[in-house]
Amino acid sequence: MRLRRASRRASHVQKHRDKRLLLIEDSRMFATALKYGLELTHGINITHCASLEAAKAEIAATLEPAFSLSVLDLNLPDAPNCEALDFILANRMPAIVFTAAFNDGTRDEILERGVVDCIIKNEPGSIDRLLAAVDRALTHGLTTVLLVDASNDSRQELAGILRRHRFSVIEAVDAVEALRLLDQGETIDVVVADTNLADMPAAVLLKEIRQRQGEDCVPLIGFCDHGDARLAARFIEAGGADFIRRPFLEAEFCCRIRHAASLQQRIQTLKRAAANDYLTEIFNRRHFFLTGPRLVDQCLRRGEGTSVAVLDIDHFKRLNDTYGHEIGDVVLKHVARRLKVLVGEEHLLARLGGEEFGILFDGLDVRQAYAFCERMRIELAKSKIVVDDEDLTITVSIGLATIEAPESFENYLHAADQFLYMAKHAGRNRVMSELALLDALAS
Repeated sequence: MRLRRASRRASHVQKHRDKRLLLIEDSRMFATALKYGLELTHGINITHCASLEAAKAEIAATLEPAFSLSVLDLNLPDAPNCEALDFILANRMPAIVFTAAFNDGTRDEILERGVVDCIIKNEPGSIDRLLAAVDRALTHGLTTVLLVDASNDSRQELAGILRRHRFSVIEAVDAVEALRLLDQGETIDVVVADTNLADMPAAVLLKEIRQRQGEDCVPLIGFCDHGDARLAARFIEAGGADFIRRPFLEAEFCCRIRHAASLQQRIQTLKRAAANDYLTEIFNRRHFFLTGPRLVDQCLRRGEGTSVAVLDIDHFKRLNDTYGHEIGDVVLKHVARRLKVLVGEEHLLARLGGEEFGILFDGLDVRQAYAFCERMRIELAKSKIVVDDEDLTITVSIGLATIEAPESFENYLHAADQFLYMAKHAGRNRVMSELALLDALAS
């Protein structure tokens, strides 16, 4: 167990090993704590400067690759009035401000300049929040906002504000276009929409997004040009993440969006933890049944083919009886790892229970899915599992069902199970589907 934990920690440290960060901080205590925390937690290459003059010299002498990010104090001995931030932004470097010198006026001014984040030193947990902010900035880059507004002037104004504050912006003129972009799988962190869209009320847009993406759907922030508090209450009650009334401060507008995106990221982190199978560390049955219907719905709406496969390790009970359950667990982990490599992120893979795995193919017709399953079957049969200096080999049987029309997700799985039963009855180590039966009859 100790070795496994050490291995996990080592892989975590390597997460941002290719990144360089410029730390501009005159406090020796904070500089030491931040340098240690960032290097230990993220593996980042830290260059520390205690003054603006030193930072200027470092940047002037820096060869490629340049710094990915800067963390800086606002008030330094040779730069007491935000001159360090001026210099960093002039060099087009993303910046996180970490300072004790904050009041409301300063905060609004700093946020309006487009920094990645602003964190107050003297608040509890400030260093942990900074570590998390650095990780988000280096991992996810810019927060992507889908801005939905029918008015060209209004949309251009809001898009300009968001881009000044270092958001990535995708624009849509109506709800239909917004839903199309979401269905296409665009990476979107937050939707910001006018609540008075002509083609679809905000409450209906909310319902549509939730229906397509489920309860963990992308957050939707509404805005309008009038101050009806009842509209805001109805919007939030319907499931909106936030509601903003014009006129508003740029800093407030952008902070609300950042807050919604940050909250969504935390929720997704918790959901990912709940969705994992404890043994194999791939998705579990619950996640497969929650996510699968939405993926099927999206494929059918796009008019693309999709199929579902159920894969079973042949003679797994005999293997357990011969070698013991501990070796059985080793085999399950091996199969899960190989499947994860073969399936990748494009399709949905999960352990359904015991020695059964489910795969939902995104956008593959039955022939493509059948060929995919054949490659998996062959690759798994060729792979070796080393146990106590002995090489074990396994084979798998696969049932593949085509999805052509809306039905219950359980029906699709039941059809794949029936084909799996046929594969086992026919001698195992094979893929069975409607296509295989038709080809057999034709020959």
